[in-house]
Amino acid sequence: MLRVAVVGSGPSGCYAAQSLVQQDPDVVVDVLDRLPCPYGLVRYGVAPDHEKIKSLQNNLRTVLEHEHVRFLGGVQVGPAGVPTARLRELYHAVVYCVGAATDRHLGIPGEDLPGSWSATEFVSWYSAHPDSPEFSAPPEQGGTPTDDGFVLGARSAVVIGVGNVAVDVTRMLARGTAELTPTDMPQAALTALAASQVTDISMVGRRGPSQARFTTKELRELGTLPDTEVTVDPAELELDPAYVDPSGLPAVQRRNIEVLRGWAGAPARDARHRIRLRFFLRPVELLAQAGRVGAVRFERTAPDGQGGVTGTGRYEDIEAQLVLRSVGYRGVPLEGLPFDPATGTVPHLAGRVLREGLVAPGEYVAGWIKRGPTGVIGTNRPCAKETVTSLLEDAAVLVQRELPEDPLTALRAEGIEPVEWAGWCAIEQAEAELGASLGRAVVKLPDWESLMDAAQGNAP
Repeated sequence: MLRVAVVGSGPSGCYAAQSLVQQDPDVVVDVLDRLPCPYGLVRYGVAPDHEKIKSLQNNLRTVLEHEHVRFLGGVQVGPAGVPTARLRELYHAVVYCVGAATDRHLGIPGEDLPGSWSATEFVSWYSAHPDSPEFSAPPEQGGTPTDDGFVLGARSAVVIGVGNVAVDVTRMLARGTAELTPTDMPQAALTALAASQVTDISMVGRRGPSQARFTTKELRELGTLPDTEVTVDPAELELDPAYVDPSGLPAVQRRNIEVLRGWAGAPARDARHRIRLRFFLRPVELLAQAGRVGAVRFERTAPDGQGGVTGTGRYEDIEAQLVLRSVGYRGVPLEGLPFDPATGTVPHLAGRVLREGLVAPGEYVAGWIKRGPTGVIGTNRPCAKETVTSLLEDAAVLVQRELPEDPLTALRAEGIEPVEWAGWCAIEQAEAELGASLGRAVVKLPDWESLMDAAQGNAP
């Protein structure tokens, strides 16, 4: 019987487990996660107002409830928990699906000023990620409204980046209380966003509209926000040769350009929120005012004829008391695994981990730590299937190694008490009860203590 550990319960980890049990009816799979909650970025990265995408959790749930799959949450892999070498002792094979856990940096002066945040930090805050340090308890739980520094005192915001995450955070800044209350957003974030005075939001890209990474569906949503005006500068759009003649572009870029054309020609109107889409502006410095960010200085860029841009030496400052940097994710090293700092990935051959160019028996990768932070959620399915195919090709050799007792028994003997599936179900129940007490639907528990209390059957 092949015993496999999958490290990470996001889409890539769940798809790896699914592919394993579909292709080998005798395999047993433990899906380990550092958090007590499964689903990875589907729970903690998808915006709370995107219910359709979040419903993918139901599909992932089916995988984790399979009779040959066991969820073990709250298990840290690495020097602070279970070393990677110990996992190899407990399982025939280990598939690492640990994603890309940090952000790329701009590398410009002022990037660390108060009021400047990565988009991931903002997303973690409104998604109730337990590692987010920005929470305080809402008033009804004996705390005070959060003064986390995201929206407090801000009137204007700049979002640097033109991908789907940039669109998400822009949309959340412009959402009203009526649209956010039905979501599972934590109460502290809802309270803060409801009191937000941010009215002007600029989403800025260093290249042109034909190279923006947002999808058309996400882009169009900005135009459907209540009491919100979306504007685009026609002159900036026309700097892009592919905008002028989009016939050679892929379909998604052509559709994006159609949407942008409509906004560029729309008459001005009064609205509480104004979203400005800006292009061909490269951030060069965050400017301080009263000890925190007050504006972003951009250099005007121009197409270089080779798919990139070049600076023009002309600059523009855009006011902002809040800056959200959305320029991409990046993988981080996991102690005990090789790592390529240039790509932020683990070296591999069809999913098999490579150590100094040689295949490491029994070690595999899937998802962003394998290929980099590219694609959409569905991209993880074929990626995981390729890795599992490699693993099963190796299985005849892997199963020859005798293993010790059940890994869960071994982990408990070493002082590690994982959150099993029943514990996760208890967290779900606690979040439903919290929502009901607040007159809302499900409301996420926002911190480690409340999650672990709920998992152990204690009321939040």
